[in-house]
Amino acid sequence: MLNATDIELSIGKAPILHNVEFQAQSGQLTAIVGPNGSGKTTLLKAMTGDLPYKGIVTLDGTDVQAIPAPSLAARRAVLPQAAGLAFPFTVLEVVRLGLTAGLGAQDSSLPQRALAHVGLAGYEGRLYHALSGGEQQRCQLARVLVQVWEPTRNGKASWLFLDEPVSALDIGHQLEVMTIARRFADAGGGVIAVMHDLNLTSMFADSILLMNSGRTVVQGNAQTVLSDEYLSRAYGCRVRVNVAPLHIQDAPYILPHMADLI
Repeated sequence: MLNATDIELSIGKAPILHNVEFQAQSGQLTAIVGPNGSGKTTLLKAMTGDLPYKGIVTLDGTDVQAIPAPSLAARRAVLPQAAGLAFPFTVLEVVRLGLTAGLGAQDSSLPQRALAHVGLAGYEGRLYHALSGGEQQRCQLARVLVQVWEPTRNGKASWLFLDEPVSALDIGHQLEVMTIARRFADAGGGVIAVMHDLNLTSMFADSILLMNSGRTVVQGNAQTVLSDEYLSRAYGCRVRVNVAPLHIQDAPYILPHMADLI
């Protein structure tokens, strides 16, 4: 289990996060949603150690700041919103970076397997900079999958931290990436994903944290969080939540109800 308690974070003199509480279970996909500027990515960066914070983040009861960096890297991999490269790496070279942080360095076939897993088989020799935005995003996903290829290892869960993993993808590849994340969780791993698409979130997430203005609005399952009241309050517009009659799980889906703002 990953647990974040009383998380506060400021950038310069500007407070961004205010006493945020967050829980994520292994074997589940936990989504973080909310309007732009609500603190979603900042919270993810705090939990991955990319930004200093006040409060405590624990993994299986141990403060993550007390876990040696190599041990932590072997258990969790981070997919940022964007990853800039200063040199003309090939796709294979980018994906192989995941081997240096993970525990699968002895398996030289992992990068090719990961590329096939994200629909990029045969792209190994292409230059990363020549890829489309969506292809670069899937290449980076292959890199993090290589880092934590096994969802569980020695009885402990591996974790994926995904920051807007489908933002540059068409609908087919969105479903493909979310299915990969879902299967990783179903196999015992933990997945934490910052999301904007509430309908994809409803389809795939076990637990959802809704944020606004750096604060927790509510955390729970889709039926609890994706309500007219909570979403309208968080997003500042009237939202009506519906249930698709043909959806196998009767998950809620969301459409803006009116053009005017609250």
